[in-house]
Amino acid sequence: MSHPDYRLNLRPLGTPRGTSSLAGPRGVGASPGDKKSKSKTIRGKKKSIFETYLCKEDVSEGLKRGTLIQGILRINPKKFHEAFIPSPDGDRDIFIDGVVARNRALNGDLVVVNLLPEEQWKVIKPESNDKETEGAYESDLPEELCGSHLLQQSLKGYNDSPDVIIEAQFDDSDSEDGHGNAQNALVDGVKKLSVCVHEKGKEDAGAPVTEDENTFMSQDTRALPEKSLQRSAKVVYILEKKHSRAATGFLKLLADKNSELFRKYALFSPSDHRVPRIYVPLKDCPQDFVTRPKDYANTLFICRIVDWKEDSNFALGQLAKSLGQAGEIEPETEGILTEYGVDFSDFSSEVLECLPQGLPWTIPPEEFSKRRDLRKDCVFTIDPSTARDLDDALSCKPVADGNFEVGVHIADVSYFVPEGSSLDKVAAERATSVYLVQKVVPMLPRLLCEELCSLNPMTDKLTFSVIWTLTPKGKILSEWFGQTIIRSCTKLSYEHAQSMIEGPTRKIPEKELPPVSPEHTSEEVRQAVLNLHGIAKELRQQRFADGALRLDQLKLVFTLDHETGLPQGCHIYEYRDSNKLVEEFMLLANMAVARKIYCTFPERALLRRHPPPQTKMLNDLVEFCDQMRLPMDFSSAGALHKSLMETFGDDKYSRAQKEVLTNMCSRPMQMASYFCSGVLQGQAQLRHYALNVPLYTHFTSPIRRFADVLVHRLLAATLGYRELPDVEPDALQKQADHCNDRRMASKRVQELSTSLFFAILVKESGPLESEAMVMGVLSQAFDVLVLRYGVQKRVYCNALPLRSYRFQKVGKKPELTLVWEPEDAEQEPAQQHLDQPSVCPSCHPQDIPEATVPSLPLPQSLLEPAIWKGNAPQTVVNRSQLGQQGRPLLPGLAGEAEAGLALMALELGDP
Repeated sequence: MSHPDYRLNLRPLGTPRGTSSLAGPRGVGASPGDKKSKSKTIRGKKKSIFETYLCKEDVSEGLKRGTLIQGILRINPKKFHEAFIPSPDGDRDIFIDGVVARNRALNGDLVVVNLLPEEQWKVIKPESNDKETEGAYESDLPEELCGSHLLQQSLKGYNDSPDVIIEAQFDDSDSEDGHGNAQNALVDGVKKLSVCVHEKGKEDAGAPVTEDENTFMSQDTRALPEKSLQRSAKVVYILEKKHSRAATGFLKLLADKNSELFRKYALFSPSDHRVPRIYVPLKDCPQDFVTRPKDYANTLFICRIVDWKEDSNFALGQLAKSLGQAGEIEPETEGILTEYGVDFSDFSSEVLECLPQGLPWTIPPEEFSKRRDLRKDCVFTIDPSTARDLDDALSCKPVADGNFEVGVHIADVSYFVPEGSSLDKVAAERATSVYLVQKVVPMLPRLLCEELCSLNPMTDKLTFSVIWTLTPKGKILSEWFGQTIIRSCTKLSYEHAQSMIEGPTRKIPEKELPPVSPEHTSEEVRQAVLNLHGIAKELRQQRFADGALRLDQLKLVFTLDHETGLPQGCHIYEYRDSNKLVEEFMLLANMAVARKIYCTFPERALLRRHPPPQTKMLNDLVEFCDQMRLPMDFSSAGALHKSLMETFGDDKYSRAQKEVLTNMCSRPMQMASYFCSGVLQGQAQLRHYALNVPLYTHFTSPIRRFADVLVHRLLAATLGYRELPDVEPDALQKQADHCNDRRMASKRVQELSTSLFFAILVKESGPLESEAMVMGVLSQAFDVLVLRYGVQKRVYCNALPLRSYRFQKVGKKPELTLVWEPEDAEQEPAQQHLDQPSVCPSCHPQDIPEATVPSLPLPQSLLEPAIWKGNAPQTVVNRSQLGQQGRPLLPGLAGEAEAGLALMALELGDP
């Protein structure tokens, strides 16, 4: 049987997913149901498994009437049969149970759903956790919440020394969303990597759904309290296929050797269980695959879905490429990039022809007459020591009355990217640079990123500047915007700036500093840094006094071997005063530009909004903190920030407790997003929750973000340098949506890259032992945050050497009791409770071998923590060394919304 409708030409690997021929007529705004194909076999018509999609007219009408609901589909990476879309009213997510109800939609797709009758809604069992009723977010936190956003890495100096520290480089040096870039993907990202030993506790892709996790109505819903039901729905249409339809995975022969399918197809098994298994034509496979399938057991392939018919459990696809051996860095990296639709191809000759051809390039004379000449000013950059794409520079000089003229100078990328050119189009399609642990996939050709636009020292550069007159307290006395020319006098690293801040009176030897241009001195630079630091501290203090929020989270930095590229070690990146200095002035510039473009073009300003937290998840967190007697105030962003700062002490365990609660607070947070001001009604819609400001945008990173290029063009039109871009609000909103999509994909890719390197590090160097805290308990597993690495990990009870385990709820507080097999056959089994925090008078440190007791008194909400360690090689959390029966070892903030705090040692033998 032939399938002429799915034989489509594959685009070259790495090309923009927006131009994929796979989308064909069914890309954006269409669905497979639009094509009236009849599913037939040789023996006749097959029974449909999936429903036919509604027609576009019915979908439009249903959305208008409110009988249908649209939203982004999130498939639980831990339980692939569960999916969710956000509820429009901010209440509990709408649940979509199983592959059939998902109706061929994939993770990230914009779908339309129809609510099922109430008798088919999910029943939330009293003993289940609320976290099991919400979609598993994959680190959906806005990077602006955290200050240090994407851990951007560049490789300058990669061969300068045997070992290279790949540093955190800030996406735009602003903590726009108050929240740190959680490495949540480490939990699920590493599970797909073959370097990981398979966890026997993890769900099998083909395992049936068990009733204790998903219970549906078998009784009269009128007898149940409203809170025990979760609205459930089925997908009836795919508005936009945002998933790339590409996957990495492995080839297998079909099980039935006598079937007709066996002679025509192989089975592609994706590493990501949220993607269906795929039939691929044998003629796409290696020639000897059928005769020697075992030779390819560890070979990673890329496959693209080209069709998924209503009568088939499996999709149809084409094998695009053999990547290489699973578990190796480059094959895995290419697979990650392809899955998320990242264009990593070389720039075409047509694009490169848009660049200046006569090199070395010099600034044309006419630009000097159009721009303010700042080349004699003391201007400098502060970046990671390995950075190549230097977007921003700073200046600070004293003026009369003890005030300062402070400038933020941003690379004028829009000068080199003509609107409507091939370069403009490819930059718009890529939308962002993508930062991996070992390399960067740039948005723009390297000639622009690293030379013409990059604000390298001692060369004349075109810039767009915001210059203020500020008091020492940070009060703005005047503000100026304009195109400028600068000549950076030096390139400081964050370490250089930090040493100046920490030793304000110490004269730093010249050999410890980078070269400074002859027109300026290192002392002049040092004094400027100190003045900026003083103002930044005032700005920061005022910002939080005015109600801003910041959720710091742990970020991993790797040390790589310069010959092999393999990770040699990793540590948590330290966010210091030099980082905060840059962050404050980038925030100040972004807010100033937002006000400027919105006041001039209120219908066509490209801004960035951050909605308030999701109501249901926030209410759950409030309830949880009340139960735990944690005095947290969630009434506003500022109140939450104040609570986090004041609730916890500074001892080791309080800091760990704060880390876990910060992680919990990040769960209700929504993503910040770009938008066109003309498509939203009301000032409240424009606000930025975490920064607690009415208007915000991105202006400071045009080398690596296309949204900033658009903002530069708007600002230029505001100042009369050019005409207003000929883009209607709806078209600008489409550009904003695309920037949002690519930004999210970039974030996922970076998290998975970190996961890959961490998994390889553990494989090569492990097992690694680290303290961790229990974040939450489920019926058959518990979640921990590994403090040393910032990694979240789910530990399955059936992967531990347990005699038995028992889950129950005491009131609303979950408790998981583990009964360990004794190491000595003569010992009694040891019980261990993962439960709510309470002081247990029968439990004392002397009862527990290797107990670790802090020198400071613990808060009443924590029991004395104890080390939990052992030596079983393949388990994530190993055998307890408890000597007495019934002694609770892992106390903690166990609860509904990613709950729990307890200290233990983990051996990460399986990352």
